[in-house]
Amino acid sequence: MDAFLAWLKQLQFDGIWQTALLVCASLLCITFHETCHGLVAYWLGDRTAKNAGRLTLNPLKHVDIGGLIMMALFRFGWAKPVPVDMRNFKNPKKGMALTALAGPVSNVLLAYVAVVLQSACWCFIVAAQSRVAQVLYVFFYYVAIISAGLAVFNLFPIPPLDGSKVVFALLPDGMYGKLMRFERYGMLLLMVLLLTGVLDTPLVFLRDGLLDGLHAAGAWPVDLFLKIYQ
Repeated sequence: MDAFLAWLKQLQFDGIWQTALLVCASLLCITFHETCHGLVAYWLGDRTAKNAGRLTLNPLKHVDIGGLIMMALFRFGWAKPVPVDMRNFKNPKKGMALTALAGPVSNVLLAYVAVVLQSACWCFIVAAQSRVAQVLYVFFYYVAIISAGLAVFNLFPIPPLDGSKVVFALLPDGMYGKLMRFERYGMLLLMVLLLTGVLDTPLVFLRDGLLDGLHAAGAWPVDLFLKIYQ
């Protein structure tokens, strides 16, 4: 096994492995995000996502190729939206807002778990120079940064992002209905904003701020290890 790893190393496949880890991390983040949308909708009484087979962690059910490419390149992207019929909620506006909010919240939680596991991997790297721990460390690094980026990106109040559904739910019913009609044009606006770089600065600022907070809260495995190891 050591000889095989040495052979791989001399072929300098690091770039390929990092790309593979990046794609896997992206798939995990968008799959978890969309599955949580569907789960919350299901808990609130809407079976549309379940009937469509979207309550699954199978990434093939959720992936949008364009959104995956954007996520791999810019750390911000999207998946195929989970189908939701707000008429099935007891309180349609509230149910839609909670369903939308489930995506970003799930990504914050996933990013935190990734930060904790990343810190744990660092302990194994320091103690045993574990190659597996090094690979996992890079993977969890990608999961943390992509998931945090996905969380803040989706909270922007631009249709069809989740943040727009949360903000629109606070509006009067008449205005809510009118704004929802323009949702299909929001993606065009969103693409223009992303391609022109208008959103880059606020997105990176918010993502990095969130990651700093998560790292501060998730560094306890390393701190505990260093106290014991020393």
